[in-house]
Amino acid sequence: MSARTEVVRSALRRAARAGYRRGMVVQTHGVVRLAVGGGVERPRTFGAADLEALPGQVADVGTLVAGREGRAVRLAAVLDAAGPLPQATHLTVESGDGRFSANVPLDALADALLVYRLADGPLPAEKGGPIRLLIPDAARCGRAEIDACANVKHVAVLRLETGRGRDTRPTTKAEHAAMHAHADD
Repeated sequence: MSARTEVVRSALRRAARAGYRRGMVVQTHGVVRLAVGGGVERPRTFGAADLEALPGQVADVGTLVAGREGRAVRLAAVLDAAGPLPQATHLTVESGDGRFSANVPLDALADALLVYRLADGPLPAEKGGPIRLLIPDAARCGRAEIDACANVKHVAVLRLETGRGRDTRPTTKAEHAAMHAHADD
């Protein structure tokens, strides 16, 4: 077994002991995992190298989303690799700690990106890494299901759903303010 494989296995064991569910992001020495499941033909786990090998790379997300930076892959390429089932209508995007999720209709995600790199390294946590969902013009999309909070930080799980799924986004201004007040908890 390689040293890198042992590092990943050790990190996964520690995460399991800490109570993390299967599919959580584990980042140790630059190793990132993204679980894609639910209504797919081929449930998959992607590492950073897997994401980088997919078609649909965006070298500079700032050209598509003003004020953002980093390298991304189009969400459609990740989902295509897992083979979405025809009955899937929504995508639940869940954060690594499992406390935040957004459920969004698939047809609203045609231009969505998964940012996974910044310069020569992984996307840092302070930028929403190791993986961050970005929906260009999310706030101006004109759909109730799409807002700026659909741009999920610390993405660990993508789950295709038949209909609505888990969505913990705030629904009032007070809930939204409370969420941002506790963002570093």
